[in-house]
Amino acid sequence: MALLLYVTVAVSEGRHVGDADILSLETITQSNYLPDFSYAGYANGNRAIPEAKGTVVEVAAFGAEADDGKDDTQAVQAAIAHANSVKGPVIVRFGAGSYRISGVLKIERSDFVLQGAGSGEGGTLLYFPRPLNQVDKSKSLDELRQYIVKLDKRQKEPEMNIDEYFSEYSWSGGFIWVQKPGVRTAPYLEEFDPVIQSLAGVASGTRGARRVVLDQDASINAGDIVQLQWINRTGPEAGIIKSLYGPAYKSAGSHHWSFPERPLVRQISRVEAVDGRNVTLADPLLHDANAQIPAQVVAWEGFQNIGIEDLHLEFPDAPFFGHHLEQGYNGIYFTSAFDSWARNLRITNADSGILSYASANLTYKDIVSAGTRRAHYAVHMGNVHNVLADNITVMNPVLHSLTFNTQSTKCVYKNAEVFVIPTLDQHAGANHQNLFDNVTLHMQAVRTDDGPVTPVFDGSGAPYWQPGHGAFNTTWNLRVLITGGAYADEVVTVQGLDEGPMARIVGLHGNRTFKLDYRPEPYVEMLNEMPRSVPSLYEYQRNQRRKTIN
Repeated sequence: MALLLYVTVAVSEGRHVGDADILSLETITQSNYLPDFSYAGYANGNRAIPEAKGTVVEVAAFGAEADDGKDDTQAVQAAIAHANSVKGPVIVRFGAGSYRISGVLKIERSDFVLQGAGSGEGGTLLYFPRPLNQVDKSKSLDELRQYIVKLDKRQKEPEMNIDEYFSEYSWSGGFIWVQKPGVRTAPYLEEFDPVIQSLAGVASGTRGARRVVLDQDASINAGDIVQLQWINRTGPEAGIIKSLYGPAYKSAGSHHWSFPERPLVRQISRVEAVDGRNVTLADPLLHDANAQIPAQVVAWEGFQNIGIEDLHLEFPDAPFFGHHLEQGYNGIYFTSAFDSWARNLRITNADSGILSYASANLTYKDIVSAGTRRAHYAVHMGNVHNVLADNITVMNPVLHSLTFNTQSTKCVYKNAEVFVIPTLDQHAGANHQNLFDNVTLHMQAVRTDDGPVTPVFDGSGAPYWQPGHGAFNTTWNLRVLITGGAYADEVVTVQGLDEGPMARIVGLHGNRTFKLDYRPEPYVEMLNEMPRSVPSLYEYQRNQRRKTIN
């Protein structure tokens, strides 16, 4: 295990590595395995987000003028179309002021930055007056639309007289839309599933290590981006399900074995070195790979080095029609992207601020979600690997404030603060090995016969994808600030009543004394203590990794 190597270095120098036992050499065992989360983000956390460089294409040159009250959609789309023809890196740049956009801005190439003059006063405001269900003319979501009707996916709330099909924009689509043409964001209907072209099977590989041994020679080279896939072709007793959930594997819902030709776990990674059949990856394996837990390597299709930065995205304070009935006031739809980013953004009154799919090594940095409308997601992670959301502020009411959604792995929310109805959403769907790191929640307590409680963890998601998460989802340095509902001398119970197995919770603290009711029972340390010497597990692990490399 990579973490064991790092801690061994620290202990051998006679230094105490932290104030949590799980970081000490004596307690790092197979049962208390702690993933190395430090590979999340742009360039696996090895480099900062780069400064945008390249040919600058000004939207003003195509007729988009700020603050003139006119619709700028066609001019901006023309600027993007021109940028697509530019060789080498390109920046599509907005000037300061307000622009009115009533169409989708599609990014369909690598080395592309969409850039404004800042997200605050004196910066760039993109105002979207109409929802996607009025302006999205593409066929990209047709499979999802068919899926919703074929499986009769409906929002049913009899007490509110609601019985309607789900909206395809409830969790998909965005006005800034990153997607490689022809690449699905997520599989829905089996008739659309392509035959997977495997480059090679994996003869052996160890969870937490970066080297795999292929079962045959393959056309794989250093620098390639590949996807490791663990596919369950053997049913409810499969090795990958046992690796996902440990002794609780029998609690897994039917989607874990109902699609024997679809990957249950995906890991997108860059190849660092190839020596015959020995392949070294840029980040550690999520699971063992062997005859009992078979895995394969396939090519990955997508874009690299896409940036969206220094913008304020604003939507009208339109009526909210209900959960799963969103009309499509969505900001950014980030799919099929690698080593890409969004930074310095303010997003106001969105249904969903940022949606993430089929991508890896993304960094979302300095993002503010604001407004008065009820939202579905602020910054979402689903079907993604190694996504880092750093310095996220949520100031609006959001159903799933911080969410690890279906099949998200090794993703991290770091330095996040939620002010309105916070939830830490672990959304089922085999999401696992994810990290809430140095998060602050402003919560109200609820009075019950057993005393005040606050429902921090929300194990949502469909029953066929339960439990709420897989092994080793970790919460580190969680600060809960009770704003009402409990006196200062009362003990407040922090709830997570329908979560997943083998969670790690270290350093839950705040302005009350807390008890923890998390089910199934997690590994818990430092309840009512702040891990002061290691306030961020991500930063600690990254620093240890750099020391080892150096």
